[in-house]
Amino acid sequence: MSFTNVLARLARVAGLMMVVLAVAPAIAGDINAGKTKATVCAACHGADGNGGADPSWPKLAGQHENYLIAQLTAFKTGTRQNPLMAGMAAGLSKKEIEDLAAYFSSLTLRAGAAKSEDLAKKGEHVYRGGNAKTGVSACMSCHGPSGHGVPPRFPKISGQNASYTEGQLLAFKSSKRASDGEIMTRIAFRMSEGEIKAVSEYMAGLH
Repeated sequence: MSFTNVLARLARVAGLMMVVLAVAPAIAGDINAGKTKATVCAACHGADGNGGADPSWPKLAGQHENYLIAQLTAFKTGTRQNPLMAGMAAGLSKKEIEDLAAYFSSLTLRAGAAKSEDLAKKGEHVYRGGNAKTGVSACMSCHGPSGHGVPPRFPKISGQNASYTEGQLLAFKSSKRASDGEIMTRIAFRMSEGEIKAVSEYMAGLH
């Protein structure tokens, strides 16, 4: 192989490495610092991030780091409304938010399960196919077939507590909660409450 060919091959390898590094998500926070800070979060979100006693509180384990940063920042600034979380986030610095996000994203989400098979089957139809008659998009088009999401914009939704998911979809439907570009607001507005309940049940067992 000529010296020119060797240089060309090295250049291609270097270029590929730069692409990989460019698309790989960077860990902004300190996991250990986040673990220490998260002690106070355990009461609602569980010691392992898989939820507390109230199923209307979300699981945070394994959620995308950038999404967690965005939501904690939204609670802090008031762009996402929740009296409890507003108080919890108010005193957090940017670094503490990044540390908490790094910690919770490093945890393992425990697989959930649907409680009603019939309801979950109805939800699967909406999740995978949407509702063409009412203009409801398939959930999987943004969140993926397994509900793992596409960071940083679309969160992981698989295995989440059904009551929490239902509450958030109803909040989007009534415009009490907004999203980037109002995507979820528009989709949830077109969903019936029955569809919301069904798709929430299906996603609880999705993994």
